[in-house]
Amino acid sequence: MLFQRTLAQTIRATGVGLHSGNKVELTLRPAPADHGIVFRRVDLDPPVSFKADARLVHDTRMCTALECDGARVGTVEHLLSAIAGLGIDNLLIDLTASEVPIMDGSAAPFVFLLQSAGVLEQDARKRFIRVVKPIELHDGDKWVRLEPHSGFRITLSIDFAHPATRGSAGSVSIDFADQSYVRDVSRARTFGFMHEVEALRANGLALGGSLDNAIVMDEFRVLNHDGLRTPNELVTHKVLDAIGDLYLAGHPIIGAFTGHKSGHALNNRLVRALLDDPSSFEWASFDRPEDLPGAFTPLPVQELAAA
Repeated sequence: MLFQRTLAQTIRATGVGLHSGNKVELTLRPAPADHGIVFRRVDLDPPVSFKADARLVHDTRMCTALECDGARVGTVEHLLSAIAGLGIDNLLIDLTASEVPIMDGSAAPFVFLLQSAGVLEQDARKRFIRVVKPIELHDGDKWVRLEPHSGFRITLSIDFAHPATRGSAGSVSIDFADQSYVRDVSRARTFGFMHEVEALRANGLALGGSLDNAIVMDEFRVLNHDGLRTPNELVTHKVLDAIGDLYLAGHPIIGAFTGHKSGHALNNRLVRALLDDPSSFEWASFDRPEDLPGAFTPLPVQELAAA
């Protein structure tokens, strides 16, 4: 049987919010079986909890943000992506501000934190959402689709003309049956253009952004001294974001996600459409390891720290 997982111990980190610029302390705590992923604003009195639920998403401007009881927690997608990538089901996430810290702009620092805390297998069956019929949404020339697939695959394309991206991959397809989240996805950083950054800051966003936590391009080049980590880093970051947004379904999805010029808003609409249509999915769990789709074959707990 495939079991649920949480952390073996509590671990903490400190950083800044990408949009708020505020210092924030992040604490990742083990949680019991069937608890799910829950964010908690401990700086509020009383603290406010936010279930990682697509239906609590109320802002998708430049990030995915949850709102509950008049409170907010933003930029949840990178941390959720790392949690999904390591197959963790139950976690309590304490925050001392309204935003998850941006760290280096990728999910790699969160992967490191989770691996450092260690993973604990729990005595409860892991549940999956298996897509059984296609769902597709459009917004102008942007579109996203979920369809049946015996595993987990993401195919994404982006389309913008810029000298810095000439020769870079504009599309990528990652099938987790034979590719690794940690190796192939987690290090891809968020990105933006200098003229966008200036406009965002004028509107109270990206106040914590810098070359230390984002890829920034002017009209001609990448401004980061180390350039891109991989030729397809930009579109791969879109994959990273999509994994985090999809995990707001509350469980891992067995299916294939395809998107063109998609972002947080369309990703969230797609997850809501899936959850709102019971005929589009079925619940699945697996008693025998040989029945588990290859994309979800978990690393042994003792090997996660070296993944």
